Formats: sequence, C-alpha cells, structure tokens
Amino acid sequence: MAVSDADIAFAMDLFAQVGPLTMRKMFGGICIYQDGTVFSLVSGEGRIYLKCKGSLAEQLANDGGKQFHNMPYWGLPEAVLDDPIQACDLA
Repeated sequence: MAVSDADIAFAMDLFAQVGPLTMRKMFGGICIYQDGTVFSLVSGEGRIYLKCKGSLAEQLANDGGKQFHNMPYWGLPEAVLDDPIQACDLA
C-alpha cells in the first residue's frame, strides 16, 4: 500500500514549523527531511513516526507509540497528531 497524497500533505503541514522540509518517497511511504537529515517517516498506512532513541523513544513508547519494525522510528501518539506545536517540539 502506498502512502496517500492526503497523508503526505498532513505530515508536511504537521511539521511545517520545524523549518524547510523536503520529502522522498521510499518503500510505499515517505521520509521527511529537514536540512538534508531524515527525522520522520510516514508509512504506507499513513502512520507518522519520529526517528529517535533514548529518552524520547521511551517517552513515545510510554505514550503508546509503536516502533516501526526494528528501526529507530517510533509512532507519534494520537494526541500529538492534533497539536502541531507539540509535534514540532518532539521533532
């Protein structure tokens, strides 16, 4: 399943305040970059993940975020999806 245009637009809008963003389609989803560094991905199902480790990964896991396969990406909690300021702070 490929990520939809609506899911791409939602994620790009959610993180707009992080700074100038670019994205690249990969494996049915997208990677989102800020200044050439990937910090987020959107799966083919439209789920948004942040690249993180340590205390942020623990926080996202404790808030219900699921890990993307065995990679260092953790899903954003549902409440964050409604709060661009919080999403950008986490990013």
